[in-house]
Amino acid sequence: MNEQGSVTVEAMLAITAIVLIILFGVAVGRITVAGAAVEAAARDAARQASIARTATAASTNAEASAQQSLTSQGVSCTAVTVKVNTKGFSRPVGVPADVSATVSCAVPLADLAFPGLPGNVERHATSISPLDPYRGRGR
Repeated sequence: MNEQGSVTVEAMLAITAIVLIILFGVAVGRITVAGAAVEAAARDAARQASIARTATAASTNAEASAQQSLTSQGVSCTAVTVKVNTKGFSRPVGVPADVSATVSCAVPLADLAFPGLPGNVERHATSISPLDPYRGRGR
């Protein structure tokens, strides 16, 4: 029997399997790195919101901080959403309050061309930071 062609077929199957494993590893790595970056961005956003004097400034500072954090970590998101809960600013001075920030990032995977992967995977993280109970707060 002539088995010369079977070696070529086996090599092509092995190469295809190796490429798919590498692409899957890249996808998992990208999602993991983005998840950690989104958590850090949420932490930074909550902290920046908590040191603002007004609820409006808190929202603005949090969004800018989250964007900067994701950019500095080299994470590219197809869509970034920052939601800031500033209800703590309405509490009177001397009463403990906090502010929270939720950051969402759509991690792109479409460029990997791995069969079965969605185009984007959403990563979300929320962080809470306390407001200074003795610092003036504007609404």
